[in-house]
Amino acid sequence: MVELAPFPVGQPLEPGSASFGTDGIRGRVGSVVTPALALQLGFWCGQVLPAGGPIVLGRDSRCSGPMLVAALAAGLTAAGREVFDIGLCPTPAVPGAIRRLGASGGLMVSASHNPPHDNGIKVFGACGAKLGREQQAAIEAGLHGPATAAELPGNGTLHRRDDLLVVYRQALLESVGGARLDGLKVVLDLCWGSATSCGEAVFQELGADLTVLHGQPDGSRINQGCGSTHLEPLRAAVLERGAAMGFAFDGDADRMLAVDGRGRVVDGDQILYLWGQALMAGGQLPDNRIVATVMSNLGFERAWQAKGGLLERTAVGDQYVHAAMEELGAALGGEQSGHILSAQHGMSGDGLLTALQVASLIGAQGGSLADWMDGSFQPYPQKLVNVTVPDRKRRTEWEQCGTLRSAVAAAEGAMAGRGRVLVRASGTEPLLRVMVEAAEQGDVDHWAGHLAALAEQHLNAA
Repeated sequence: MVELAPFPVGQPLEPGSASFGTDGIRGRVGSVVTPALALQLGFWCGQVLPAGGPIVLGRDSRCSGPMLVAALAAGLTAAGREVFDIGLCPTPAVPGAIRRLGASGGLMVSASHNPPHDNGIKVFGACGAKLGREQQAAIEAGLHGPATAAELPGNGTLHRRDDLLVVYRQALLESVGGARLDGLKVVLDLCWGSATSCGEAVFQELGADLTVLHGQPDGSRINQGCGSTHLEPLRAAVLERGAAMGFAFDGDADRMLAVDGRGRVVDGDQILYLWGQALMAGGQLPDNRIVATVMSNLGFERAWQAKGGLLERTAVGDQYVHAAMEELGAALGGEQSGHILSAQHGMSGDGLLTALQVASLIGAQGGSLADWMDGSFQPYPQKLVNVTVPDRKRRTEWEQCGTLRSAVAAAEGAMAGRGRVLVRASGTEPLLRVMVEAAEQGDVDHWAGHLAALAEQHLNAA
């Protein structure tokens, strides 16, 4: 008979075994993300999130999702909390349900654009936004704190709430204000992930002439050669079908990238420029301000400024965009990667909602997405190189490497206002991201290659 070692709810995990990154806790299932972690995280979320309302759970299609949801629900109910399980859904369905229900918070089981063997857990507070550092620290203190006996009310309840997905779907339909997409040829790449739960149905209900790629939930293939990180299948289908546009989503459908009828990529910067101009024309963009991140293209920034707009930059991560939007009273913000936040639509990154907005805005203008792209801004050449740096301290403290720091300064000096360098540690993967953009492609290629090679050499030295 196999004996299972006891794992008491509320007792600490090994130090350093889990911590919040840029977008929750994320990593390889079985080593970083485990049922034990999910059990404890559920319990401590139940302790830290405010009392009085239910906790909402959702997941993407990954094979490990049901296991982790079950463990989270066990921890939450052990803490005495009422739990509403939506099941397979886009991430924005969770904060949407939190706000509509007056819930105390929510958790989404997803590793976003990561491969199938990874998973993660995103935690949302009572306002529907991702947790701030204070609440994250309180949960981490519980996860790694001293081994003191925790009170286990054990009287929580778990309810399956498929109706909450129906409510989310209806909100998507209402977001376009009665606009129709009748006969519009659209290709959707649903990525085998969360978007399969309702993406096709929403576009069909609005009358679009659809071609759907990777349209069933399949956790073993999520993000594999498809979706917003692999646009080749979408581009090919748009061109073959003669479609007006195509939309690709990531694993949990909180972001989207588009392709126009000529196969050109429409990234988050282009979407912000399109949507921002529409809001500006309607007097719905306070101070003509858009909030973006340090990754947004210089070409976008200068084009927006030329139109009389303001562009505020934040650190990478939609939670930073969200915080800046709230502080500044901004109506629109987002990331180049396709996370777009609209104050009018709940301030949650929502790939499906963004796709519907793009399609309806283009329809209202009477042209095509390709026509609009012809008149859009010209992005500066930009190159992003990911350097694997397994050592977390070296990765996050890369500026302690004098050689690399001096090389970055030399690159910026050489480009003298005609370009910029951004080096940052990924918050979700063991990668150092080296980004260079400049007016000249030669400068981009030279400095990106040079800096990435130095990072590889010096940060991974024995």
